[in-house]
Amino acid sequence: MPDSERKTLVLTGASRGIGHATVKRFSQAGWRVISCSRHPFSDKCPWPMGPEDHIQIDLADPDNLGMAVGEIKSRLQAEGGRLHALVNNAAISPKNEEGQRLDSLETPMQIWRQVFQVNFFAPIMLARGLFDELKKAQGSVVNVTSIAGVRVHPFAGTAYATSKAALASLTREMAADFGPHNIRVNAIAPGEINTSILSPGTEKIVESIPLRRLGDTAEVADTIYYLCSENSSYVTGAEIHINGGQHV
Repeated sequence: MPDSERKTLVLTGASRGIGHATVKRFSQAGWRVISCSRHPFSDKCPWPMGPEDHIQIDLADPDNLGMAVGEIKSRLQAEGGRLHALVNNAAISPKNEEGQRLDSLETPMQIWRQVFQVNFFAPIMLARGLFDELKKAQGSVVNVTSIAGVRVHPFAGTAYATSKAALASLTREMAADFGPHNIRVNAIAPGEINTSILSPGTEKIVESIPLRRLGDTAEVADTIYYLCSENSSYVTGAEIHINGGQHV
């Protein structure tokens, strides 16, 4: 579609899993996608304009994040300074030396700080930094939380879980604050999704999921797309569970 009509998405954590599927979904719908990841662009990524619209960014570094916001704003000038959607998907969940979850007794303070910087502070820093562009487009923000934010999870560590719970609360607050400026803010809370980083033992969890299967990354991407489309024009402040009924 012509550049004057093309919508633009900024998405963090685009290199794999849910982020990768989301970029593909929006690209197929004709959106321009500015992808952000701590990894360089891979030639295996099957979407147009990939290398030109990729920003390598370390969300754990506030200074690097600030520079990335400036770079994103500069690139959005080609779209009239408008941003139609921001998807905060990137997250980290450190494990101990045995690859097991870090609980509240053993998580080092530097890990707490790093996890909250990436999973919680980066989303609000990006949304605030790109506020003018979102306002101009009457855009949407989607924060990716997790089922671990509402229950103790056998694989997700304490810092990860509490950062996701905090992000869910932040979504509610952002919806109230950004709403008067015609910016919608919602969240999705995935459960067990079939990605390359599934932990051993996930098959036991599947036995207790009402739908008795893992979710697909494309199913998550479709929900994110819905929240960024006109079909959800009166939806804000919501957290949609994508877990096959696991939360019940």
